[in-house]
Amino acid sequence: MDFIDLKSQYKHSKSAIDARIHAVLDHGQYIMGPEVAELESKLADYTGAKHAIGVADGTTALMIALMALGIGAGDEVITTPFTFIATGEMIALVGATPVFVDVDPTSYNLDPALIEAAITPKTKAIMPVSLYGMCADFDRINAIAEKHGLAVIEDGAQSFGASYHGKRSGALSTIATTSFFPSKPLGCYGDGGACFTNDDALAKKMREIRIHGQDRRYHHPIIGLNGRLDTIQAAVLLAKLETFDDEVTARHRIGARYSELLKDKVRTPVLPAGYTSVYAQYTVEVDDREAVQAKLKAAGVPTAVHYPIPLHLQPAFSSLGLGEGAFPHAEAAGKRVMSLPMHPFLDNATQDKIVAALLEAIA
Repeated sequence: MDFIDLKSQYKHSKSAIDARIHAVLDHGQYIMGPEVAELESKLADYTGAKHAIGVADGTTALMIALMALGIGAGDEVITTPFTFIATGEMIALVGATPVFVDVDPTSYNLDPALIEAAITPKTKAIMPVSLYGMCADFDRINAIAEKHGLAVIEDGAQSFGASYHGKRSGALSTIATTSFFPSKPLGCYGDGGACFTNDDALAKKMREIRIHGQDRRYHHPIIGLNGRLDTIQAAVLLAKLETFDDEVTARHRIGARYSELLKDKVRTPVLPAGYTSVYAQYTVEVDDREAVQAKLKAAGVPTAVHYPIPLHLQPAFSSLGLGEGAFPHAEAAGKRVMSLPMHPFLDNATQDKIVAALLEAIA
C-alpha cells in the first residue's frame, strides 16, 4: 500500500504528461522555456491572484517572498512553530528572527488571537502556514496585519487547491507561496514552487530575484538568486492541471469519508464553515502514537508524522532560548498527530482496510 500513490496518478494522465515532456525535449528550451510562462498564466487564473511566478521549489519561494519585501537583519517575522523547518529556516536565512506564536489546537494553524501580543517595532510580516491542506484564518490575520502595517506571507506549500470563504489559497495575502514537490496536492516530478501576489511591484521584484536580480540580460539592479522553475517541471504541472479539479473533488470525498468512518473514534480534521481542504495530509490524533504506528505497519498500512518536533525545540533554533512548554498546543500536537494514506486514487476498499486497522490498533 502506498502512502501517496503517484504511480496510479501517472498512469491516469500518462499521455498528457508524456506529450508535454516530449514537447520540451523537442524544442530544447530547458530553462525558462515557454511552458513556464504558460503555467504561470494558468496558475494565476486558477488561484485568482494577479501574478504567479514559477520558482525552483517551495523553500525558495519563501525566501524570494521575504527578499521582495526587503526583510532582513534586525527584522522579525511572526510565524508558527508547528510546521516544516523551511518556514522558520528562510526567515533566519535572510537574517531576520522568527517569532513563534502557538497554534490553534483544532486547526493546527497559527492562532490569530495570539498574534498581536507578539508584535514589536521590529515586526515586518506575519507568515501563517496553511497546514495539512486547510487555509489559516486570513480574515483575522489580514485585519491584524493591516492595523499594524505588516505584510502577510501565506506558506501554502500544502494548500494549493484549498479555498477560504470563496477565495483560493494563493490569493489571500500580500504574497503567497506554494510547493510542487511530488507528494503535494499538485506535484511535479522533481522540485518546483510558485509565488503569488496582486502587487505589480512585488511581482516584478520576485521575477527579478529568481534570475539573480536581473531586469535584463547581464543587468542586475538588485541581489537575487538562482530560483528558476525548470521547463520540464512546468510541463508536468501543465499536464496535471488538466485533471486537478477532479483530483481535488476526490480529495474532498475521501477526506469526508475518512472523517465519517472515524467519527467519535479518534480526533479527525475539523473544517469550519467557509473552508475547504485538499488534505495534503489526512491527520488524526492518537494516544501512544508509536505503538499505534507499529500495529498499522504490521497490518501493511504506512503512516507519517508531520511534525514530531516543533521548530522552537529544534537545535537550529536553540539560540532563541525557547524550551519545552513555550508553545503547549504545538508541542501537544507534535506528540499526538499521525497522518494516514491520502491521495485521489485511494479506493473505498483500501480506505476500509486502513480504517479497520486503525480501529484495531487503538482498541
